[in-house]
Amino acid sequence: MKQPKLFKFFAIITILMTIIFPIMKQDVLAQEDLPTPKETAALPSLNPLPLDETTSNLWVVRVYFENRQQIEEIAAWIEPWEVNQKEGYLVLGVSQAEYNRLLAQGYRLEIDQELTALLNQPLAYLPGQTNGIPGYPCYRTVDETYQAALNIVASHPELAEWIDIGNSWEKNDPSGLPGYDLRVLRLTNEANHIDKPKFFIMSAIHAREYTTAELATRFAEYLISNYNIDPDITWLLDTTEIHLLLQSNPDGRKQAETGLSWRKNTNENYCSPTSTSRGADLNRNFEFQWGCCGGSSGAQCDETYRGPSPASEPETQAIQNYVSSIFPDQRGDNLSDPAPINATGLFLDLHSYSELVLWPWGFTYQAAPNGTALQTLGRKFAYFNDYQPDQSVGLYPTDGTTDDFAYGELGVAAYTFEMGTAFFQSCSTFENTILPANLPALVYAAKVVRTPYMTPAGPDALTVTALPNMAAAGDAITLNATINDTRYSNNNGSEPFQNIAAAAYYMDTPPWESGAITNTLSAADGNFNASIENVTATVDTSGLSQGRHKIFVRGQDAAGNWGAVSAVFLYVIDPATAPTLQGYVREVGTNLPLEATVSANGLFQTTTDPLTGFYQMYVISGTYDLTASADQHSSQTIPKIIVADGQVYNQDISLDMMCTAFEDHVETGTNGWTAQNPWAISTESHHSPTHAWSDSPGGNYGNYRNVSLTSPIIDLSGYSDIELNFWQICNTESGYDYCHVEVSNNGGASWTEIGLYDGTHTQWENINLAASSLNNQPDARLRFRFTSDSNTTADGWH
Repeated sequence: MKQPKLFKFFAIITILMTIIFPIMKQDVLAQEDLPTPKETAALPSLNPLPLDETTSNLWVVRVYFENRQQIEEIAAWIEPWEVNQKEGYLVLGVSQAEYNRLLAQGYRLEIDQELTALLNQPLAYLPGQTNGIPGYPCYRTVDETYQAALNIVASHPELAEWIDIGNSWEKNDPSGLPGYDLRVLRLTNEANHIDKPKFFIMSAIHAREYTTAELATRFAEYLISNYNIDPDITWLLDTTEIHLLLQSNPDGRKQAETGLSWRKNTNENYCSPTSTSRGADLNRNFEFQWGCCGGSSGAQCDETYRGPSPASEPETQAIQNYVSSIFPDQRGDNLSDPAPINATGLFLDLHSYSELVLWPWGFTYQAAPNGTALQTLGRKFAYFNDYQPDQSVGLYPTDGTTDDFAYGELGVAAYTFEMGTAFFQSCSTFENTILPANLPALVYAAKVVRTPYMTPAGPDALTVTALPNMAAAGDAITLNATINDTRYSNNNGSEPFQNIAAAAYYMDTPPWESGAITNTLSAADGNFNASIENVTATVDTSGLSQGRHKIFVRGQDAAGNWGAVSAVFLYVIDPATAPTLQGYVREVGTNLPLEATVSANGLFQTTTDPLTGFYQMYVISGTYDLTASADQHSSQTIPKIIVADGQVYNQDISLDMMCTAFEDHVETGTNGWTAQNPWAISTESHHSPTHAWSDSPGGNYGNYRNVSLTSPIIDLSGYSDIELNFWQICNTESGYDYCHVEVSNNGGASWTEIGLYDGTHTQWENINLAASSLNNQPDARLRFRFTSDSNTTADGWH
């Protein structure tokens, strides 16, 4: 049995760990993210060490521009990694020939020596790593991704189908290269034969963008594993089709798995059969507005080479044909024709990096005909992942792209997520930041796919509960929810919101289906007069059959917009025959009773008697994982308990108490922490009780900062499942100044980032991060590192 461990920082610093397992196998560590240029010294180099133009080595450079026209000219032939409008530079990965080309065009260049060295460092498997891309065990290879999809289909054929939609270039090539089938994983409840809206997600069309295919695969696994457990996931798969093209450019991804910064497909007819610049940029090869507007290149060796003709590449043809087969054409032929407000379907292309949510158009600065509705949903997505929402053309024009095709040809609401801060993103950042930030956005997207131009304007239904969620027919149930109309990103503009006007619930039949009966929920305070309202209703269960029921809840704002539905399960039972789970929860060693929460598969839940530790709850017949959790104790799960009608199953559970290994209230001095100036202990803002560390005591931080607060060495030998927990205020210029959380397992010789924060946050927040790289490490250290750029400051980090 493993126990969670915990660090607390600023308010309290604590490491909670167990000695039940004296020696634990060390978790595999991912290679660190390639740091962004604003985190390193970008050194000018007029005579850099020469690179052989026939090799795959790249320089990472800053290219300084004077106006938007220069951005557009550069972006037409090479994809910028970053666009820093404020400081007037692009970040590019360039060959020597491309470096010389930029110099010849008169641009001022700076080579980032550190980032260049890291980019060209060969990938290698980590100690103990047997799966994944070398150095990045969290990212599955193409073959491992395909196997994961096959596993889903094999274990859940009633929910999943693995569809061949065409071939990659190498598989099409007559020379006999193996290549790949392009395959879509289609998820839906096959037994529910109704007309269902479609949600299409594609990923890894640009091969080097490691995070994208893994996020899509994790989303698929999340949906499957939570079906019949999470009521929202259940109704989504019952009423929606989700189509996932996990590897859109498998030939190119195989090249990127070796560490090459590969973007295009591998078509050997372009550039040179052996050049690492060969191939076509598939995201400039789509038919709609192909090559129209200076947003791609006609030169075969350029990164953004659009191919010789629209949809010339087999991958593009396969994607276009499949997307056109699942979505109806809902938009006229003129560029000014909008899709109808009730148009259905959603298209999402996952990319990295830049932390952006983008929507059409990309080829023109004019807004799309459905631009206002696209912006509303884009700001909703950005609420979840805290990215900047913008029209695709906001950075520079692009043409022949996926999202412009889906919207332009078919009227489908189409988006691109640019995730994270690196192409080869570290596993710690993916697991702790990118995955938890974007998974809720994907779930929300699935909720609004039926009417994406309408539903996002309405309020969200949150924390829907039925108390109790199990009852005999005729019992009264209290239904509670929160209706919230404020959940939009205010980064790059703000979305209007209104007071809540109404809330409704529907028993078993969702509001869009025939036969749905509307029941009202009332404002808990008696009046609908705020943009966030708690709502409640008493549900009469008379007449409900025994078994599971779904209650759907939604809210309406004062502008008349109904928002997305959320659901809760309600179980109607016969107490005389329902199975019973019961037992005692006690502490290991002392055998003292614990006040604990006990749940079965997350569906049924009860609490123990704090005086005796006894629990008892009715369930329905089936197989359950029984989990008990208590404050300051590890949780424990007893798997695969099988119960039948009329059975009483006794199961006692013992929980280990977690112990504190390191604690700092920041009230008694530095206590071994190493603080680079101007880090200091301050009383200007604090969480417990009167002091906290600050990167800039008494005022705003300065420009060009790269300053750290580093812990003493902490011996974690023999301990596992370590987590870092701390309270913070991180108030910075969004997108430019950052609060980095890093850990070291070698006393500070090297560091791995596990958290990255920025933006306007003025209240204390509790942060919890996995720090598995510190498992069983005798020389563990923590580092809180603050970085800023050349202008615009804020309060900073507490």
